[in-house]
Amino acid sequence: MDFITGFDRNQLVMMDFEAIVEHDSWARVVDWFVDALPIRELGFNDVLQAEGRPPYKASDMLKLFMYGYKKKLRSSRDLESACKVNIEVIWLMKGLQPSARKIAYFRKNNPKAFKQSFRYFVMMLKELNLISGETIAIDSFKIRAQNSLKNNFNQKKIDRHLEYIDGKIAEYQNRLDDEDSPEGERKKEIEKKIKWQQEKKEYYKSIEKELNESGEAQISKTDPDAKSVILHRNVVNVGYNVQAGCDEKHKLFINNDTGSVNDTHALADMALDAKKLLGVDKMNCLSDKGYTTGMHIDTCTKNGITTYSSPKAHSSQDNGLYDMQIFEYNSKSDTYICPAGELMTRSGKIYKKRNHRVKRYYTKACEGCKLREKCTKNKKGRFIERSIYQEALEENQNRVNQNPQYYRKRQQITEHQFGTLKRQWGFTYTLMKGKQNVLTEVNIMMTVYNLKRIISILGINTLKTWLKGFYKVFLHEFEAFRAVLSNFILNVNFYVNFNIKKYCYMPYIKPLDKKLC
Repeated sequence: MDFITGFDRNQLVMMDFEAIVEHDSWARVVDWFVDALPIRELGFNDVLQAEGRPPYKASDMLKLFMYGYKKKLRSSRDLESACKVNIEVIWLMKGLQPSARKIAYFRKNNPKAFKQSFRYFVMMLKELNLISGETIAIDSFKIRAQNSLKNNFNQKKIDRHLEYIDGKIAEYQNRLDDEDSPEGERKKEIEKKIKWQQEKKEYYKSIEKELNESGEAQISKTDPDAKSVILHRNVVNVGYNVQAGCDEKHKLFINNDTGSVNDTHALADMALDAKKLLGVDKMNCLSDKGYTTGMHIDTCTKNGITTYSSPKAHSSQDNGLYDMQIFEYNSKSDTYICPAGELMTRSGKIYKKRNHRVKRYYTKACEGCKLREKCTKNKKGRFIERSIYQEALEENQNRVNQNPQYYRKRQQITEHQFGTLKRQWGFTYTLMKGKQNVLTEVNIMMTVYNLKRIISILGINTLKTWLKGFYKVFLHEFEAFRAVLSNFILNVNFYVNFNIKKYCYMPYIKPLDKKLC
């Protein structure tokens, strides 16, 4: 019976790596893209030392990471192995085989450069008119950190440990007291257990002191920047809440950050950063109710950003008394009318309540009012609290209610990208520790996603022509202006206007610190 058979392993074969790698291979796209970047100006360090072994070129290492992250090869050891066995990687790296240690240190030592390369790419896409900057959506996704839940502590958890230890110590002390003068090995064993529990108690006491000094609600011992977060369906783990901004036109990433465990205080920072990066005067911003905070909405409005953030339900308690919503507010006189028709005026003082500030409105008519039992149980009478940003919240709510179809674009703009990163590419956890290093992985992932996305938009041949042309222009202009720029500008980026129909490249320069930092 005949079978399909392979080649003879003992036969000498002449290999042509250029012919083996397909013309539309991801390795070729990465090669074109990285060659079009001003690596040194973005901050990647490949400076030759006077002594010791020469380093690998930063461009080669960047190519390795961009290829690997798309192919689910993220660890330094997986990338090291790929340099030896993967035909496309061997072609991409031109046979170079950096050690896992070299690969890991390159990623760890260049967090700012990875961030700037992503933001630089965003500006390239803006000049290509693939990013409009008219409407953006801001959302977040959570990833697990390199910190177990056991090594994450809050005050409640510490108290529980200390209570358990005190109980065990008391139990061992009772054994010593109840037994008839235990001697020898038995006594030594119990005393050893008591000593061990006392050492554990000192350990948790030191964590408690560290927690109090930090001023935070929780502390992680392995990765101090990681926090306990709800990943999904009330599953709690230690990780990061990654913020992401996406443009409506082609659903491309434009910026990112990570900070708090929730989205409450992220809206203004993300929106203002996107507006500054894209260089637009006005912008619409879509977000879910997790971002609906009066102060942030007001900040966005004052800076030319129109928010469409899902309104939150009012936080007043359902205790059977008159709801705050039936008190009529007069914006002109800044007063309320209570259900009994009485005027409620503000005290003139701003009160700080948790993380926001409010105005309070009172009326002296509460005393002797027939509706008092239905209105309040407070001895001093009913008062109304109104946020100083309430007008901004109400305007935002009106915009969302009047434009429901427009607001629904939020999910269309952001959800698909998150699914691609987490489900298809396995970005559900980070290999790094520390906020800046975690953002390194985020920036690599988002750069890869944007590059993969524009292949679908432009096509492989148009993308190649654009990147090749960009690289030639950059080399020509950099050589021509090297002497002048070295005297006046420390860090310079070259951006290119590209007209697809005319293939017309128009280079110009902008300072790095104004657009990318």
